Amino acid sequence: MESSNKTAREIYLEVKSNPARARFGFGRRPALINIDLQKAYTAVGKFKTAYETDPRQLEYVDRLAALFRERGLPVVWTYVAYMQSGEDAGVWGTRTDTPDSLQNIKHGSERAEFDDRLNIDRERDIIMHKRMPSPFHETNLQSLLVWHKVDTLVLTGGSTSGCIRAAGVDSLSHGYRTIVPEECVADKHESYHYANLTDLQLKYADVVSVQEVFDYLAQWRPE
Repeated sequence: MESSNKTAREIYLEVKSNPARARFGFGRRPALINIDLQKAYTAVGKFKTAYETDPRQLEYVDRLAALFRERGLPVVWTYVAYMQSGEDAGVWGTRTDTPDSLQNIKHGSERAEFDDRLNIDRERDIIMHKRMPSPFHETNLQSLLVWHKVDTLVLTGGSTSGCIRAAGVDSLSHGYRTIVPEECVADKHESYHYANLTDLQLKYADVVSVQEVFDYLAQWRPE
């Protein structure tokens, strides 16, 4: 195993400036998957579990969602929430039982609500309840993407080291080109955030600027 005294951010910036592998690239038909942008994870200062990396994250996500809608492309919002018993959180969610625990994001609670700053079209957008890290796990996401003939997923949300990483691995495993706009994902600590951006970039996804996704959508045309 290689050792280093560099920070996770420094390693990420080195990988970013000197890419070792070709990109997967954008395909012909993308979908936007916004992962768990709910108050449990976005209401910094209110909930202990919340975090912020780029202060404009939600602004960028909203702009992406608007561009996807304008082009008739799928916009998906996922959230996690559990029964009062917490039993549907399984082994993952019931490891702890405190007010801040995953299993205590209850259906109907404020922690389960999407952030008020988001502009979600509840008639056109797809709102998907998930219980585990990956949005593919025991949801209808795969059949939805097949229906829309999607070949590219753009992932936003959090956390970079948790649900974004799980989504990136599963996205690649299902055969999708996977795009992670750097400004649109966040984590609790920069070490986890940058270490996982590095790993995603090296193995599972293209980590790009959000402007690159804006530019792609500006020229996108249906085939």
